[in-house]
Amino acid sequence: MARTQGSHSDITGPRIRKAALGLFARHGYAAVSMRQIASEVGVQAGALYNYTPDKQSLLYRLMHEHMQELLLAYDDLDHPADASEALRQFVGFHIRFHLERPDEVFIAYMELRNLTPENFSEIEALRRSYENALETILRSGQQGGVFDIADTKIATLAVIAMLNGVMTWYRTGGRLSLDEVEQVYWDMVRRSVSI
Repeated sequence: MARTQGSHSDITGPRIRKAALGLFARHGYAAVSMRQIASEVGVQAGALYNYTPDKQSLLYRLMHEHMQELLLAYDDLDHPADASEALRQFVGFHIRFHLERPDEVFIAYMELRNLTPENFSEIEALRRSYENALETILRSGQQGGVFDIADTKIATLAVIAMLNGVMTWYRTGGRLSLDEVEQVYWDMVRRSVSI
């Protein structure tokens, strides 16, 4: 099938992913059709298959790109050796990185169930890599006598769940600034793990 005049893969491909991201976040993966995505982009439904094999591939790619960006951005930080400072850095990083990407965060957590088993396994491995970074901090603090944690895996999941909550309610221009919100969350996380 010939491409529509003026259509370029380096322009149309990202537009398709952006449209899919917005539609999946607003309506849910299962409720969105390839035809809706095509309509959002302004191309014929059949033209989408020049850029992606199917809707599942789009979902996987969106999640994979999000997790890769997250891991690369976290790896680029200069990580403090002190466990308490490392945990504070993680809290601030997680909040700020994710607040800039609300649709990606929503899809990364709410649409996992719609991945094929193979795709789920790959995304889950990336998620575990990120969780392991936090668990390493918690374990270091536990072993150093700084943190009082019975189970570092459960604490890891609890901290991430707490931090993800910010995405559901925080709005720029609200009662608290982002710096204030970050400080409140840091205080809560610190109190929940400290001796």
